[in-house]
Amino acid sequence: MLTKSTDTTLRKARHLMVERGELPPPELVGTTVLQSWSRCLNAGLVPIGGPEDAPCLEGFEFARAVDRQRLLIAHARPVMEYLYSQTRDSASMVILADDCGVLLEILGDADFLSRAERVSLRQGASWLEQHRGTSGIGTALAVEGPVVVHGYEHFLERHGFLSCAAAPIASPNGRFQGVLNISGDYRARHPHTFGFVRAAAQMIENRLFNALHGDALRLRFHPLAEGIGTIAEGKVALSEDGWIVGANQAALALLGLNPSDLGATPVAHVLQVYLKDLVHWGLQRGREPMPVMRHTGECLFVRVELGRKTFQSFVPREPEAKDDALSALDTGDAQMKTAIHKARRLVGKSIALLLRGESGVGKELFANAFHNAGLRQGKPFVAVNCATLPESLVETELFGYVPGTFTGARKEGSPGRIRSADGGTLFLDEIGDMPLAQQARLLRVLQEREVVPVGGIKPMPVDFDLVCATHRDLKAEMEAGRFREDLYYRINGFNLKLPALRERSDFDVLAARILQEMAPDRNVMLEDSIAAAFAAYAWPGNLRQLVNVLRTATALLDEGENIIGWQHLPDDLAEELLTDRHTAALPDTAENLKELSEAAVARVIAASRGNMSEAARRLGISRNTLYRRVK
Repeated sequence: MLTKSTDTTLRKARHLMVERGELPPPELVGTTVLQSWSRCLNAGLVPIGGPEDAPCLEGFEFARAVDRQRLLIAHARPVMEYLYSQTRDSASMVILADDCGVLLEILGDADFLSRAERVSLRQGASWLEQHRGTSGIGTALAVEGPVVVHGYEHFLERHGFLSCAAAPIASPNGRFQGVLNISGDYRARHPHTFGFVRAAAQMIENRLFNALHGDALRLRFHPLAEGIGTIAEGKVALSEDGWIVGANQAALALLGLNPSDLGATPVAHVLQVYLKDLVHWGLQRGREPMPVMRHTGECLFVRVELGRKTFQSFVPREPEAKDDALSALDTGDAQMKTAIHKARRLVGKSIALLLRGESGVGKELFANAFHNAGLRQGKPFVAVNCATLPESLVETELFGYVPGTFTGARKEGSPGRIRSADGGTLFLDEIGDMPLAQQARLLRVLQEREVVPVGGIKPMPVDFDLVCATHRDLKAEMEAGRFREDLYYRINGFNLKLPALRERSDFDVLAARILQEMAPDRNVMLEDSIAAAFAAYAWPGNLRQLVNVLRTATALLDEGENIIGWQHLPDDLAEELLTDRHTAALPDTAENLKELSEAAVARVIAASRGNMSEAARRLGISRNTLYRRVK
């Protein structure tokens, strides 16, 4: 930061430089200004005179400069818009320049922009010191640090009406990528502008870090656990063998590193922890901060985030694990890992697989992966949801029909879903909802491996692997007479239960993978408070609900935006999450059981938007009982 000069000392300093050709002593303008003025004189600049002959990129050259910094611009623009909203109507402008001092983006008040253009504060102009003298942008790049240049601290007299506050923006590899600057009328100088610019530059640096290292193992840390998630937190990215390959400026300061140390320093050289311990903590403790000592003795609180693509590299696989469609479902949860391991051993053995689990846990996704992991991949995978087929159409949909069977039928007939699966895999979802009459026909098909279409006589052979799925308790359905016992034992070659989303330990990685698949080029992430709320939420709709929520939130992101916030969530879910957080904060003691019960009832009523019948249904009590509880 430059030393603030008084008007009197500044006039004296400029008189020495302009009238006598001497550099003033540092006590008049400060060392940083003095050194900048010296560089400007050595560059051949004259402090007083007409417009300088300085470079200004236009047309193709400017377009190429913009394209080179497309990532910087995309992540800086939302921050610049926020800054401008805070400084609007204050005779000022917000500027983004690249590492060559070229002005890339400008936001500002129309009247001030007109004045600024007269001194070439416009897109494409170069504001390096050797071109425009001492200035916020040029001097920040020269000293590689944040600066304030006020009034006639500017080397060129024509810039004396300006007051500039600038901070360099470093890329995660430690090199300076650009400068963020606020310039305004020197008479309207605001004491907090410098702080705004420095904080905004840190925000841009953190956004760049997330964009470039979203796939890596990342550590976020601060001397205080509460400091994680703020702009003051340190961030580093690690290679698969534990070397620090990226960091923000806060991380370099907290760890005592220089940019040249990136790519040349193992994390174990600066923190008293092994890579395997960090990975284990990330897998087992999720978002909980881990206390870690520096080798110098200070304690840091570290949050471990396992990247998407590198996740599998850090998780030991079982010896027989393959890189197949089933392995793609393994994101670290022990229950899913076990299910995948068991299913893989059945691939290609013509054993009927019965998948159990709540609605939305991904049974069809698992069945499809099971199909694609075997020799039948590339052959038909035919999925039939037995719960959505009208009872009158089940027979024709499954078994097909011959031409002329009924009025309105296709003249060429229909092979039916079972014959369409010939050579591949037939997936019967929600088989517990199949009518009893069709259960008998299905049993015959499974026993004989041939289908007689409706209206036909000649049986037609079929060959397929069978996967069935249900959220019902089929044994209870058998006892109630709603499901055939012989069919149950025919489809239950191997019984596999898939865990509900709330039971899984890999939520962070799972959500990150879904976001990556939805927006592969945007590196979309969850805001910290939302990630924590999501991890604690029960997800009654399981994976299906999560996918729908993330798809909607991603669609609501603005161009260049990649952080999902509360404003991107459906109102009902946001209300429910916030209510859950409030309830979770209540003390879990015996004295508070009544409060917890009341809070739970209130939460369900709120989630039901005051619909008491719906709330009673969710609570599993009668409406009269609910009214008594409320009273």
